[in-house]
Amino acid sequence: MKVVIKSDTTSFSKELKELCGQDLLTCYQCRKCTMGCPMAFRMEMKVSEMMRTVQLGLRDEVLSADTMWWCVSCETCATRCPQGIEIVEVMDALREMAFKEGYHIPLESIKAFHEVFLRSVETYGRLYEIGFAMDLNFALSNPLKDADLGPVMLSKGKLKLLPDRVKDLNSVKKLFENVKKLEESRT
Repeated sequence: MKVVIKSDTTSFSKELKELCGQDLLTCYQCRKCTMGCPMAFRMEMKVSEMMRTVQLGLRDEVLSADTMWWCVSCETCATRCPQGIEIVEVMDALREMAFKEGYHIPLESIKAFHEVFLRSVETYGRLYEIGFAMDLNFALSNPLKDADLGPVMLSKGKLKLLPDRVKDLNSVKKLFENVKKLEESRT
């Protein structure tokens, strides 16, 4: 049986529920998510604190915190949650919100990774590992990082020199176009 906090629903928690399908008003602060989180020691606002801050409608405090950026999506929090809240989905939604709204991202490499990864998937329909690594290194102003590993991995068949493309790349392109239209309709 789920316990629901008897409280006025904030617009912030409603917005999050629309984005990720998770009702954070059901969280009753047992802190099992935080106790199991392997990255809690790095977070300025612990997972349970973030859930409560969302419940209180403190949007700016949540989106400017580093919590969602340290989440490694291991799902330990979700498996421990007695209310069945999929906290990883909440973290993904919060990252997207913070990213789109221009909040500071504590590690510049996170933003670069996100952009380069999506560009690779949009171009090839899947990740092209060598191109991804090179683009990411250039984006982070470190073009020769791990360059010595490339030839070794190629010789062992761990990397492909040329990218694989999905058979129906147009479907992938349409998916990206639809997401862009959806984002534009929300703003």
